[in-house]
Amino acid sequence: MPSMLIVFDLDGTLIDSVRDIADSVNDVLTGYGAGPLPVGAVASMVGSGARKLVERALEARRLTAPVDDALQSFREAYDRRLTVHTRPYPGVADALRDVARRARRAVLTNKPEAPARRLLEAFGLSRRFDWVIGGDGAFPRKPDPAGLRHLMQEAGVAAGAAVLVGDSPVDVETARRAGVRLCLARYGFGYPGGEIEADAADLVIDDPQDLGAVLGRALEDEDGSPP
Repeated sequence: MPSMLIVFDLDGTLIDSVRDIADSVNDVLTGYGAGPLPVGAVASMVGSGARKLVERALEARRLTAPVDDALQSFREAYDRRLTVHTRPYPGVADALRDVARRARRAVLTNKPEAPARRLLEAFGLSRRFDWVIGGDGAFPRKPDPAGLRHLMQEAGVAAGAAVLVGDSPVDVETARRAGVRLCLARYGFGYPGGEIEADAADLVIDDPQDLGAVLGRALEDEDGSPP
């Protein structure tokens, strides 16, 4: 039985979904007669769930539309666009295959669980994960560490044997609050540049194709065997 747990964020870590998210947000804004937001601006709003994303987008365009209505419009638009441009980052599938023998794997995302599972299934990644927890389930959204702690309990590992891989300040805070090692995916669209300072114990990845090698070294450090 693998003695480690690796927990992955989804958007900006495993998949590059920013274009489909941004296009869906802009569908909502143009529906209210406002101009679209740049993709980079929308990227900076992602990470705390769909409602917060919609709230931020409405505020950016100074719209006073009911948030519930705008949120429903966003969900409908995003459901149509889910896999138009979205793809796994290069190297992700190989990395997940390589670590499968050595660690339990989970997805912990603030995206609702149904679209998260649809995306994993669409790209053939579902079978690589033991657990998937979405932001609309039984646990509070990240950065609350409850979902991560539940995954550690399910896997039977202590905090020292768990790694959280993510690209945003939300993921950083989640890892810190749970006391687990952070693997910071600086290639992701949620990474805000120099605003995040990595600790000495953190893993850092600037190219998604290095994900497998970096996680392999982490596993080797833990159990002393070659990756």
